[in-house]
Amino acid sequence: MDNKIKRIEYRFGKLGSLAPLIAAAAMILWAALSQSNVNGYVLAFFAALITGVIFAKDEKAYGEALVYGLGKPMFAVIVLAVILAAVSGKLISASGVVQTIATYVVAAGFTGKLFVAATFLITCLLAFATGTSVGTYFVVIPILFPVGIIAGAAPEFMIGAIVSGAAFGDNLGPISDTTIASSATQHADLGMVVKTRTRYSLPAAAGALLLFLLLSETTDKAPVIGGADDLVNPVSLVMLVVPVVIIVLCMMKKHLITALSWGIIAGIAVGLLSGIYTLENLITFPGGFSVSGVIIEAITGTAGTMAMLIGVFSLLGVLERSGLFEDVGTLLTRLSKSKRSTEATIVLSVGLLSMVTGVISVAIVALGDLINEIGEKAGVNRYRRANLMDCTGCVFCFLAPWTVHCVIPAQLTAQFGEGAAVAPGSVPFVNYYSLCMLIVLVLAVVTGYGSKPLKENNGSKR
Repeated sequence: MDNKIKRIEYRFGKLGSLAPLIAAAAMILWAALSQSNVNGYVLAFFAALITGVIFAKDEKAYGEALVYGLGKPMFAVIVLAVILAAVSGKLISASGVVQTIATYVVAAGFTGKLFVAATFLITCLLAFATGTSVGTYFVVIPILFPVGIIAGAAPEFMIGAIVSGAAFGDNLGPISDTTIASSATQHADLGMVVKTRTRYSLPAAAGALLLFLLLSETTDKAPVIGGADDLVNPVSLVMLVVPVVIIVLCMMKKHLITALSWGIIAGIAVGLLSGIYTLENLITFPGGFSVSGVIIEAITGTAGTMAMLIGVFSLLGVLERSGLFEDVGTLLTRLSKSKRSTEATIVLSVGLLSMVTGVISVAIVALGDLINEIGEKAGVNRYRRANLMDCTGCVFCFLAPWTVHCVIPAQLTAQFGEGAAVAPGSVPFVNYYSLCMLIVLVLAVVTGYGSKPLKENNGSKR
C-alpha cells in the first residue's frame, strides 16, 4: 500500500512553494539586524505561515501540513522541556544561590575572560556526559550565566561559551542523538565513530577555547541581576540539588522530561525544608481571579518561546509536505560526481536541511540512506560520512538564529533582566566552536583532512 503523502501544490510553482521560507528569512534578517528579542522571530514565522496561505492551491492540505508539523514528537518534547526548565531555573535563580556563588568566584579572582573559558570547558563536559545540548542549556544557564555576568563577563560571550560547549557535547558525545543517528544511518560502529570524530571536534574545541580567552569582552558595569544586593546566604547552595539531579538522571539515560521533573521535585522539597522558600513563595492565590508565585511566573514567562516553537514546527510541516526533503535528495544525486564533490554535497545538503528544520537528527535521518548510497559509490568511507554529517549539523543548525540553539538560550537570559538579555541574532557570532568547526569542515573537504581510515577491532579498515 502506498502511504506517500501528496505534495502541496502552489501557485507559481517552485517560487510559490518557497514563498513561506523567503518570508521567514526576510523577517528573521530584519529581526536580527534590529537586535530583536524572541518576539521578533515569532512574528517572522507566523508571517511565513500566513504567506503560504496566499500561494497554496489547496488550502485544506496546507492547513493539514501545519497540524502535521505540530504533531511531531520533538515538538512536544521541546515545549514541555522549555516549561519545566523555566520552573527549575526560577527555583535556582530566586533562591540566592547565584549571588552566593558569584561572591565566592569574585573573591577568588576567577573573573572575566577566565570565567568565560571555564564556562566553555564545564559545558563541554556536561554536554558530552549527558548527550543533550538543549538539556545542557537548562542546567547551565540559570547558574553559570548570571554568575559570569556578576563576575564581569559580557552577557554575549557567556552565552557564546555555553552554546559552544553544548555544540561540542552534541557533536562528540557517544549518547548524543546526532552521534547515534549519524553512525546508525551509515552502518558504522558507534565507538569508532566517536574515536574518528575527535579529529574534527578536538581541534575545533581548542580553537574555540583560545578565542574565548583572547576575544571575550568584560565589563566594569555588569547588569544588576535580581537579588544581587542580597546578603550572601551559604544555605542557598543546597539548591544546587536541582542541576545535580537533572545531570545524574540524564547520564543514566533517563528522558529529559523525567529528569527535569525530578529536578523540580527535588528543588521544591529542599527549598521548603531549608526554609529558603515558603509555600506562599512558590504558589499563592491572592484572589481577584489571579495566581502568583515563583512557579507560575516561570511558566507564563515562556509564552514568547512557546509561540516561536509553534511557528517553527508548523513551518517545518509545511516544508516537508511541500517536498523539500525529496528536492534536497535529488540535488544530492546530481552533484555527486567524484569523491570530493560527494563530500562537499554531504556538507551542503545536511547543512541546508539542518538549518531549515532546526533539528540536526531530523536532517541526518532524512538524508541518511541517500548519503549512504552515494557515499559508497564515490568511495567515501562510512566513518567519514557519519562525521561529515554530524559536524555539519553542529555548524549550520547551531548558527541559524531561528533554531532552538539560539532561541532557547536567548529566552533563558531574558529572565535576568533587560541588561543581561541576549538577542537570538547575536548568538551565532559568539558561538566559536561552531565557527571553528566550519573552518575544520572546509579544510577537511578541500584537503582531505580526517579521511585517513583507522583500523577497526577486526583489523579491517573503514
